[in-house]
Amino acid sequence: MAPLRLRSPGKVGLYVCGPTVDGIPHLGHGRFSLVFDVLRRYLLFSGLEVTYVSNITDIEDKIIDRAADRGIPIDEFTAINEALWWEIMDALGVLRPDEVPHATAYVDRMIVLIGDLVAKGVAYETATGVYLSVLDVPGYGLLARQPLDSLRAGARIEADEEKRSPLDFVLWKKAKPGEPSWEAPWGAGRPGWHTECVVMSLDLLGEGFELHGGGQDLTFPHHENERAQAVADGKEFARHWMHNGWVTVGGEKMSKSLGNFTSLADLLARSDARAYRLLVLRSHYRSPIEVTPDTIAQAEAGLARLDELARRFALSDLLAEGPPTGPDAAVGELDEEAVAAFIASMDDDLDTPGALAAVFDLARQANSAADAGDDRGAIRAAGTANLLAAALGLRLQGVVDDAVDEVSATLVRQRDDARAAKDWAAADALRAELEGAGWLVEDSAEGTRIRRR
Repeated sequence: MAPLRLRSPGKVGLYVCGPTVDGIPHLGHGRFSLVFDVLRRYLLFSGLEVTYVSNITDIEDKIIDRAADRGIPIDEFTAINEALWWEIMDALGVLRPDEVPHATAYVDRMIVLIGDLVAKGVAYETATGVYLSVLDVPGYGLLARQPLDSLRAGARIEADEEKRSPLDFVLWKKAKPGEPSWEAPWGAGRPGWHTECVVMSLDLLGEGFELHGGGQDLTFPHHENERAQAVADGKEFARHWMHNGWVTVGGEKMSKSLGNFTSLADLLARSDARAYRLLVLRSHYRSPIEVTPDTIAQAEAGLARLDELARRFALSDLLAEGPPTGPDAAVGELDEEAVAAFIASMDDDLDTPGALAAVFDLARQANSAADAGDDRGAIRAAGTANLLAAALGLRLQGVVDDAVDEVSATLVRQRDDARAAKDWAAADALRAELEGAGWLVEDSAEGTRIRRR
């Protein structure tokens, strides 16, 4: 990734395409949320002031259909799913955005943009809606890195025969009977999906904001079409783009449309939430990651080593007061060479595998130094590891479990047996029973851990 070109010294505007709240979040949603959470935390650690915006799509075809299937109003349906989204993001340790614009709150401003594009002659009306003429947009295909002829050959053919090009995309969908709609000069309807993010990002971050991100699958057509609207309207759009790779199952992209996704709620019910963050950190953000019981178990084993470091050296929770904003957040002396290596990795296109290696190297150094009687060196290495892990949003848990009564110990053993037998329903029931008795329940490579709330 090229060095960030800032509009104002020390300030970064970051826009990330958020969820369409049409159902249960899956592992792919978790990955993009963690990737950009790590980026945001590192920018803060670097001393930058970050304005982070991530939207909620709360009107869309699937939302309309699924709310109808449930027999409940659309706003009730989206409110349920959005609440679940934030519950899971909180469990993953993802910082809440500074701004969370909702599509339905921006319809009026989307209508203004569409009207401007029609007035400029780059958009046109048909019987079904309003479309952008991509052939009139300079540089269309820039993000896709493909020429127009190649994109045109691969475009889906749609029913609207009035479209001038198969690449032209809808800005305004004229309403069908029974659908929610807003009044506009082209008749009642609703905006197309590609219009909401360009309006929200420019409204909240201004022209030429520093960075726009999202999953790799959004590069084309979604982000290409966002950029096209801004260019067609004479606006400077995002200066930099960043796209994370897919989560795969057996080498195949995980997605709702393929029916091969596992919900984040299911993963978090069975595993330490920090394990998914560690798994994401172990791969470069642009590379695919495989999420399986084995890869999660490997991540939990890594967590166990770091937690043991935190217990051995009584490391403090550096995330208790929010994300660290630089090395000054450390308690005690730092290994400056290790910090420099960490920063060099993160500055190299967010090389989190390299940065994470620095953390584990420090953990090994701390234990070796302590074993050799070098207390100062051990404390320096352990404290530096704690700081750099916190910069990645990875909390180390050094609290020793409280004394466990016999009944609770039996429930823990029964839960470990159920997990070993892959009887997840029984394991979840035993978790609920332990939580009802006042325990926090955590999964690790060694089995179930419990501690008092």
